[in-house]
Amino acid sequence: MPRVIVVLNATIIDNDIRGFRACLCSLTVRSWSQREVQHTMTNTYWPAEIRLSPDKSVLTIVFENGDHFDLTAEYLRVESPSAEVQGHSPSEKKTIGGKRNVRILALESVGNYAIRPKFDDGHDTGIFTWRYLYELGEQHSTKWNEYLDRLQLSAQRREP
Repeated sequence: MPRVIVVLNATIIDNDIRGFRACLCSLTVRSWSQREVQHTMTNTYWPAEIRLSPDKSVLTIVFENGDHFDLTAEYLRVESPSAEVQGHSPSEKKTIGGKRNVRILALESVGNYAIRPKFDDGHDTGIFTWRYLYELGEQHSTKWNEYLDRLQLSAQRREP
């Protein structure tokens, strides 16, 4: 199978279907198969814009492919990818109630692949990758309804 050399640790300044131009910050290369490259390129979601509403209750994220999502602080908090919420396996996922009024105090960049929101309830251990944020937006209806069902089954409420 043919191999492709991929430059890692580059700042991408233009990305389109013909490839990308990069401004190299440092040069790290790895030899990948064409299949690995295709999988990586088609499963990478890059944000074009991230905006926190003035009242800090909604994170709007626009992706380079044109998709955009408005994700509430409550939704992000209860679906946090942290071990505190997700556990260490799907069976350990916790249902977090009482977060209806939670707000995002700050957003911290994590490398060039994620953000870490700092919530006003003290939670700040969830690292939200671009891929996970896209998934949260794309599957919002399903994930939100599952959360509401889990809340009801655990006799919890959204209100604090």
